Amino acid sequence: MDLSNLQPAPGSVKSKTRVGRGAGSGKGGTSTRGHKGAKSRSGYSRKIGFEGGQMPLQRRLPKFGFKNINRVEYKAINLDLIEAVATARNLEKVGLEELRAAGYLRRNQLAKVLGNGAVTRALTVEANAFSAAAKAAIEAAGGQANTL
Repeated sequence: MDLSNLQPAPGSVKSKTRVGRGAGSGKGGTSTRGHKGAKSRSGYSRKIGFEGGQMPLQRRLPKFGFKNINRVEYKAINLDLIEAVATARNLEKVGLEELRAAGYLRRNQLAKVLGNGAVTRALTVEANAFSAAAKAAIEAAGGQANTL
């Protein structure tokens, strides 16, 4: 036995029912689609979320909330992470480029420094925004917090 003489098991392969081939076939007339209605017509495609004419879920549920189109999204960077990057790479200045190189920021992300953790040495930190606690902690350690 090889690939050239393989065959399916007897009775496992059935020929496809050919609908719409006359009354004598038993599948003529309506061609198994029933009488009238949208699904009996050619070109019918049901819309996503269609519930048979019942009021769809997305129209039954109330609308709520508000999306501010002017919202500025920041990636939160804590002081302990800045301290870790500075000690690991022996840096005096930690900016967006250093955070991207360390893998904490993506290309176009903005960073906001938050006050979780502590800074033990004088560092120059550059970011798009600072929390009041983070700015105070950096300046208390003798460093600078520069807003870009």
